[in-house]
Amino acid sequence: MRLNRFLAASGLGSRRSCEELILGGTVTINGQICQNLATEVSEEDFVKVGSRRAQPEKHFYILLHKPRGYLCTSSDTHDRSTVFDLLPPKMPRLFHVGRLDRDSEGLLILTNDGDFALHLTHPRYKIDKEYEVLLDRPYDGARDTPKLLHGVSTEHGRAKADSVRQIAPNLLRVTLRQGLKRQIRVMLYKVGYEVKRLIRIRIGRLILKELHVGEWRMLTPSEVKMLRTERPSPVEKKPHPVGKAAGRSDFKSPSGARRPASQSYAGPKPASRGLAGPRPPSRTFAGPRPPSRSGRSKRKDSVSSAPRAGRRP
Repeated sequence: MRLNRFLAASGLGSRRSCEELILGGTVTINGQICQNLATEVSEEDFVKVGSRRAQPEKHFYILLHKPRGYLCTSSDTHDRSTVFDLLPPKMPRLFHVGRLDRDSEGLLILTNDGDFALHLTHPRYKIDKEYEVLLDRPYDGARDTPKLLHGVSTEHGRAKADSVRQIAPNLLRVTLRQGLKRQIRVMLYKVGYEVKRLIRIRIGRLILKELHVGEWRMLTPSEVKMLRTERPSPVEKKPHPVGKAAGRSDFKSPSGARRPASQSYAGPKPASRGLAGPRPPSRTFAGPRPPSRSGRSKRKDSVSSAPRAGRRP
C-alpha cells in the first residue's frame, strides 16, 4: 500500500494532507525518515508520525435510516441534531457517503473507508440513487417528465434525472446518477412543483427495507462486496426503426445488414437490364466492300494526272 494511503487509512487526514506530513520529514518507517511519496509499505512495517505509531483503522460500514430534521455533518455550530447523534458514543471516526439535506430522509451509508465512499459518490461511476418523492399536487407526466430527463439549469449546473416513474397522482420514483445540492427539490420546483416529502430508498442494489426511522445496522460483507463492484445499469438498446416497406423480403436496413437467408430469393436469375433474350448477331455487309476513302482518292489522283486527248501536254 502506498504510504500516503496507509497514513490516511490510519485516520491522519486526507491523502493530500498526509503527503504534506511525508514531505515535512515527520514520517519514519522502521526508524528511517521517509520523504518519498512513492514509497510502498505493508502491515509488517513500523510506521510513525512524530511520536505516534500509524496503524490502519478497521473499516466500518453502517446503513442508517436517516430521520427528517437531522443534518449530515459531524458537528454543527447551532447545536442542531446530526446523524452521528444516532450512533453509540464509542464509534470510530466516520463520515457520510453522499448527503441528504435536513428535510430529507432515508438510506444513508456511514463509513471510514475512503475508497469505498469514492466509488459510490464520484460521477464517473454512475451509481443509481432512487428516491420516493411526494408532491404538493398531481404530477403531469406527459408534460414534465421529458423536461426532467432532458435536464434543467440550476445554479450548481445542469440537473437531470436518469428515470422518472409515476406511481400515484402525486407520488414519484426518481432515479439520479448526479449529486447536486438539493437536486430533486430544485428540479421539481423549476417545473412547477413543491416537494412535501423525500425519501432515498436505494443506492445501487442496496435497498432500504425492514429498518425503522432512526435505526442503523452494520452492512454484511456480501453487501460491502456488492457495493464495491457496483456498476451502472446497462442501457437498453432500442431496435433500429424499420422502414415502410412492409412485406418486402428484400428490404435492406439503413445499417447495411443483409436480409436473412430464409428470405432470400430462390427463383431464376433475371436477365440483365435491357436484354430480354439471346444477344443478336452483329450486323454484316453481304455485298462487295465499298472502296475506302483513301482508295478513291488515289484513283482520282491517278486519273487526273493522265493527259486528256486533245490537250497539250
